[in-house]
Amino acid sequence: MNKLLRLILVTVFISISIVPCTTGVVSGKYTKDGRPLIFKHRDSSWLDNKVMYINGEKYSFLAIVNSGDAKGDTVWMGTNSAGLSIMNSASYNLNVGVVDPAEDDEGVVMRGALGICATLQDFETYLDTLTKPISVSANFGVIDSYGGAAYYETDNTGYVKFDVNDPKVAPFGYMIRTNYSNTGSRNDGYGYIRYMTTTELFYEAEAMDKISDKFILIEVSRCLKNSLTEIDYAEDYPENGRAPHFVPGIDLTMRSSSASTFVCKGVKDGEDLSLNAMWVILGYQLAAPAIPLWVNAGSDLPEILLGDESGNAPLCSAALKLKDMIYPIKRGNGNDYIDLGKVLNDEGTGIYQTIRPIEDEIFRKSELVFDKLYTHGFDKTTVTQFYNWVDEFVKNSYRVKFGLEL
Repeated sequence: MNKLLRLILVTVFISISIVPCTTGVVSGKYTKDGRPLIFKHRDSSWLDNKVMYINGEKYSFLAIVNSGDAKGDTVWMGTNSAGLSIMNSASYNLNVGVVDPAEDDEGVVMRGALGICATLQDFETYLDTLTKPISVSANFGVIDSYGGAAYYETDNTGYVKFDVNDPKVAPFGYMIRTNYSNTGSRNDGYGYIRYMTTTELFYEAEAMDKISDKFILIEVSRCLKNSLTEIDYAEDYPENGRAPHFVPGIDLTMRSSSASTFVCKGVKDGEDLSLNAMWVILGYQLAAPAIPLWVNAGSDLPEILLGDESGNAPLCSAALKLKDMIYPIKRGNGNDYIDLGKVLNDEGTGIYQTIRPIEDEIFRKSELVFDKLYTHGFDKTTVTQFYNWVDEFVKNSYRVKFGLEL
């Protein structure tokens, strides 16, 4: 099949308008370091995201919320001081046939769970006790500090659990969910192509024993491949970014609605809960670096991830300004088209190509921090010093590389 025909096939799906997320849960039995992983590549109509530290009813937690949410009343992914982490993907094939179903309380449910739940059993009890209808249509992914890892396909009346530690359910130790549920209506839902793309990435990574937080951050969340057309734009980009080179972004993991990424590296069973950590990418994944955070460090977080006087996180705002260069067409379905040369090009001047060395230095520094904490135990001073360095390093990098003040 020639390239033009492949592009035409991709554009067939442009009329579909949803807010697609790509998510996954990985058992610690199958990761490189034995720690479970949970991730969410968030797509949303609300592109301004920030990080918040919230004191819940029983546990404190770190969460990604919409910038306009001053109190963090609605949480879209997060991890708490008891070692429980949660995220969701909207499911469009649950509650099918229900007249006027209310389905917008996923963020409220997750905020409540982070505040009171320490284990998968706690979460199940929490769901059981919620007043029905629950007003959700979602795949909730959850891990805890006791090795628990599961998905809960949840509609207005209840849920079905998929245990990621059960080899009959997840033979390779991981599960992926996009915007449909296995227990939902067969002919509804979205994200089937993204599911196949992500599953292929995980299948290859598991075979080579390379499933890790960095694998998810770099290869999964920033994926520019369409598994249906077999086009990977990360391997076929233009000579430079000066002349427009548009490609359709529909059915890619990366798209104009991509708003943030969350990857939580949990703790091993019996390991100190203070080592529970999460990575965040705010704004747009091809225009911002990943940064690790620790719940036990409290509210003293990098300033570039927190809401400023406008309520927006400075790093998110900067990433969205760069994103405007990647999606310059604003009319009609124009924002479905990526100016690929602005992202990647043979000259190495693309926005993502400029971001990667910044992120690599953050990875290098963070590895030293992780090693120290895993060896000697949690030390807030070490984390605070790292946060201070991240703030200054990222601010200076965006000033020098992009002329942007954070």
